[in-house]
This record gives sequence, C-alpha cells and structure tokens, in this order.
Amino acid sequence: MAYFSYKAADPAGKAVKGVLEAPDEKSAAARLDEWGYIPIRITPASDKAAAEKGGRRLTNPFSLSRRVPAKEIMLFTQDLSALLSAGLPLDRALKILIESGGDRKINDVIRDILGFVQKGHSLSEALAQHPSLFSNFYTNMVRAGEEGGVLEDVLERLGLYLESVQELKDYIKSALLYPAFLVGVGGISIILLLTFVIPRFSMIFADMGQALPLATRILLGFSEGLRNWWWLFLALIFGGLLAFRAYSRTETGSYQLDSLKLRMVLVGSLSRQIEISRFSRTLGTLIHSGVPILKALRLVKDIIPNRIIAEGLEQVHERVKEGESLAGPLSDQDIFPPLAIQMLTVGE
Repeated sequence: MAYFSYKAADPAGKAVKGVLEAPDEKSAAARLDEWGYIPIRITPASDKAAAEKGGRRLTNPFSLSRRVPAKEIMLFTQDLSALLSAGLPLDRALKILIESGGDRKINDVIRDILGFVQKGHSLSEALAQHPSLFSNFYTNMVRAGEEGGVLEDVLERLGLYLESVQELKDYIKSALLYPAFLVGVGGISIILLLTFVIPRFSMIFADMGQALPLATRILLGFSEGLRNWWWLFLALIFGGLLAFRAYSRTETGSYQLDSLKLRMVLVGSLSRQIEISRFSRTLGTLIHSGVPILKALRLVKDIIPNRIIAEGLEQVHERVKEGESLAGPLSDQDIFPPLAIQMLTVGE
C-alpha cells in the first residue's frame, strides 16, 4: 500500500484535497469515484507526511517574479482537461480550480479568465488576453478544440505536450548541470592559483636570480596584474557580457548567433536536435487537434527561436501552400535527418 495526495471535486462541485492509501494510482482514482468525487490530480508520495505536504502547493512569499512558471500552466491545462472530461461546464471547472488553492499567480490568471468567460467570451479569447502566458500555439489549439467540439480532448493533448516539453527542459538542465559545475570549479581553481599559489613561486624564482622562460614571465605578469587590477578585469568581463547581450538582441547579431549555434561542434548538433524535436512534437499536436497544415506550419515557425531554421520553415510553408508535399521541402532545407524525411513520406 502507498499514500497518495489528491485534488478532486465533490458532488456539490467544490474543490477538496486530502490523502488516501491505495495500492496504486488507478485504485486511488477508483476510491475517489466510489466517494462520488471527480479526480483532478493524484500524486504519489513515499509516506503519509510527504503526501500531506504534496497535497498543499505552497507559494514563496518572497518571490519577486510575477511571471507564472511554465509548470503551473501545464498543471492548469491538465486539471481543466480532467474537469471538462468529467462533464462539468467551463465556468464551474474554472471556479473549482480557483477554490482548490495553489499558486497565487496562476489563481489570479484563472480568475481573470473566468471573468471573460462569464461575460460571454470563449476560452480561447480569454486566454488571448494573456499572451505572455498562453502562446499563439496554445490559444489556436484551444480555438480549434472549441470549433470542433472536442475542447477537453485538445486540452488533454496540450497537457501531454506541455509535460513532454517540461521533461525535455529538465533533461537539458540536468545534462548541463555537471559541465557547468566543472567549469565553475575549474574557474575558481585557476583564480586561486593565479592569485595565491603562483605569487609564492615568483618569490622563489626571484631568489634564484636566473632568467625565466618567456611563457613563465607572461604567466607571472598576468598573475601580478590580476592581483593588483582585479577590479578592472571584473569591469571588462561585465562590460563584455553587456555588449554581447546588446549585440545578440540586434537583427544582425541574433541572426549570426543562431547561425553560430548550428555550426558549433557538439552544441550545433544538440541545438538542431532540440529544434527538430520541438518542431515535430508541436506540428503533430496541432494536426492531431484539427488545425489545418498551413496554419499549423505558420504557428510552428513562430515558436521556433532559431532564426535560421524559422526562415527555412517559412520557405517550406510557401512551397506547401503552392501544392507540394511536406517531406520534399523539408528535405531540401536540410533540417531533418534522412530517417525523419522517410517517415514523413510514409505518413503522407
């Protein structure tokens, strides 16, 4: 037996939270059904104390960021899909999500969305009022679900999509954590060597009175300059970072930086694979949700951050618009590997 924290809606439509013991998540959901509850979210925990803690999503009162985390958008999408699939009307489902507590920032957003819906607007129109949280891709998928009468199914696919995106981000962060740690430790070690260890050797070399090799003299001079002019080095580094950031935000700078990312050793291959994964997952989700192929390609192009790949997709969009298939233009752009092109051809 294991413990699970749950969030559900009771027969009266009110949000409830609690902890129950069951063999697995399926059994926990069945137990909630027996009680007449509509399961929204069931979270496993190692023990009862952890489950009770997991059942309460606490916010950080000292957080200075007003932006809603991407994970909260994912949870909102999945929870709303579960409530709509259970047959609840949209306004009641939104009220339950607000009453269930959670992150204060996302609750304020849901409250605003509920206000728009109660005024007669559609959910997609309400979501469009928060473009920084819900992208064009998100709102257009919701709009397609509303027009096709399959909103709960579209939200379910959106929740799965956002979950896979979050897993990819977490994987990339974890993969880069160890190299970043090594770089940080290596940098600190070099600074310690230049400021504390090498100066002691310079005293030994001075006592020897022998001529030193040029490389050694350069290293000793750099060590001496770092100790005496450390503030200048920090100012140069800080200024360089600011200049690079400003240049990367210009039209030319961002284009050259995106091109460099694709041509760098190892980094280029990783960047290309990330963009291919984002393109495939997003386009597949849009098409499966009933969005026309041309509109789907336009939306995918807008969410691809790399300008080089985005321009290639623009050309693909134009050629598909003229009547060509999808696999041919993608193959000419040299964006996808041959295996992916062959799979697209078979699918078409």
